[in-house]
Amino acid sequence: MELRTENKMSLEKISAQDKIEIIGEFKTVQVRTKTSIIENDVEISASYHRHAIVAGDDYANESADVQAICQIVHTPEIIAARQAAENIN
Repeated sequence: MELRTENKMSLEKISAQDKIEIIGEFKTVQVRTKTSIIENDVEISASYHRHAIVAGDDYANESADVQAICQIVHTPEIIAARQAAENIN
């Protein structure tokens, strides 16, 4: 008689913004996204991706949290100062 046991694996891929930072004089918003691979409720792998939104960039396609932060910190004064500094260099 042959006994068989079946191990059913459950794999899940989860991506989430896990860190939003405001950096530097011109309030660059840096966003880190973590992608986790979960097997049977245990994280077996994780990777990270970062991107930045500088004052004056279009952030319409960002998450609601990132949009709210950009609306607060990317004031007309900050945008103008960044553009002026860019023209000097």
